[in-house]
Amino acid sequence: MLTSSRNPRVRGVVRLRERRQREEQRRFVVEGRRELACAVHAGVALRELFYCPDLPAGADAALIRRFANAGAVCEPTSRAVFERMSYRRTPDGLLGVAATPRRTLQELPIAASRCGTGELWLVAAGIGVPGNLGAMLRSVDAVGASGTLLADAAIDVFNPNVVRASVGALFSVPFAVADAAALRGWLDRRGVRVVLADPAAANEYTMADLTGDLALVIGSEKAGLDAGWRRERYERVCLPMAGRVDSLNAATAAAVLLFEARRQRLAATKD
Repeated sequence: MLTSSRNPRVRGVVRLRERRQREEQRRFVVEGRRELACAVHAGVALRELFYCPDLPAGADAALIRRFANAGAVCEPTSRAVFERMSYRRTPDGLLGVAATPRRTLQELPIAASRCGTGELWLVAAGIGVPGNLGAMLRSVDAVGASGTLLADAAIDVFNPNVVRASVGALFSVPFAVADAAALRGWLDRRGVRVVLADPAAANEYTMADLTGDLALVIGSEKAGLDAGWRRERYERVCLPMAGRVDSLNAATAAAVLLFEARRQRLAATKD
């Protein structure tokens, strides 16, 4: 059992909170029973599992055996050591270190959405808040969209807070990371129609056609979409705001647009 926070393995886990360390080591942290189960189910290579028998999930011997059978080296820890490694206020007693999978456009699985016909992509452009990105992944999973495309990502998608906020959707949703120009070229070559979320647009989102092969683009709350996205041939839509604030949280806006696209697609299949 690991009982010292000075242990090199414990220090190694703590260092993975830093993006540079994650990128250099090609490893990242997955914490929590549900998130770990989703990762292993998706084929993510779990290298190490640390568990605390004093916490609920860490006391589940059958679950720990399942992760060991998946190839993880399992190590018990004291509660103090586990809380040192954990990035949660109320950890459940399970924390794993996994190999970072490659996520490029060339390796992206292409599939129609599961809500009607045609591809449906969410493009997260320049998103810099981990919680927003994690919530976006949850919405993509919820509507059965084709996947998420991260353009000019300001954060590392394997940030522990993205993993946590996605509640495992990070592992169930196909996604790729690319610079915006390469991503626009990829969409153009595939003939995917692009619709931008723009608070200044004249057309409300419910009036737009969100069926067919489609990419919905959401920019960051701070900077919005850069000039590269503001091409005349890209349609723009807004979400009407009746209150004093002029826009929604980026993740909320993404959810509204995705569920409207789902509604339209399912309605089209019934006609």
